Amino acid sequence: MIPIKSVREIEKMRQACRTASEVLDRVSEIIRPGISTKEIDQAAADLMAEAGVRSAFLGYRLGHRVFPGNICISLNDEIVHGIGSQRRVQYGDIVKLDIGVVQDGWVGDTAATIAVGMVDERIERLLEVTQSALQHAIGHACAGARLGDLCAAIEEEAVRHHFSVVREFVGHGVGRKLHEEPQVPNYGKRGSGPRLKPGMTLAIEPMVNLGSPDVRLLDDGWTVCTADGLPSAHFEHTVLITKDEPEILTWRAKTQLR
Repeated sequence: MIPIKSVREIEKMRQACRTASEVLDRVSEIIRPGISTKEIDQAAADLMAEAGVRSAFLGYRLGHRVFPGNICISLNDEIVHGIGSQRRVQYGDIVKLDIGVVQDGWVGDTAATIAVGMVDERIERLLEVTQSALQHAIGHACAGARLGDLCAAIEEEAVRHHFSVVREFVGHGVGRKLHEEPQVPNYGKRGSGPRLKPGMTLAIEPMVNLGSPDVRLLDDGWTVCTADGLPSAHFEHTVLITKDEPEILTWRAKTQLR
């Protein structure tokens, strides 16, 4: 990716990310037992229309496949890229919401995992560790640091708590396009990779599994699940590399759409 240098462009990127965060906040509030994932997807579409933005995911092409959802909704052992359907959320589920919006030509991308009611202590710990891995990675998102340091921090935190990271799907640069270089894996070697530069915007998104790191793809061609059927957690922030501390552009402030 080409680092953003213009103050005006950075502000546009900030706004796209703020909107994505606001949509995520609002959609998170409606998650409850009995709601269908299709209803969740439609609620996100309505919020995007209200904000005057469009989904970065709807119509996304990967070869001959076209993504049919407005957001990605993945339950329990589903890791990423789940599609809204008539399936209903149950008490004790964990629901992964991945939100991408395009606003004024810039993309905001963020994700979180929502626990529906009380969940098993081990699953609760999985969510905590995945968020911690994200924060550890962000702590390495500084100008001059190596990308490998950031990536290694994710895996180290997960493995330290006896979890595993998904290797087949990764974070990425984001800006004018949803997926830009560089790729941001959830594993890496410290001291390796390109140096981070001010103006780079990275979507950092740990995907951490309770069991094996192995994955399988469902017949819909999109939904990725754990191979062993155990739960997975996913959190994501878009982060701006600056000359000083990293700026989390998708910080969830519980603000309202305007």
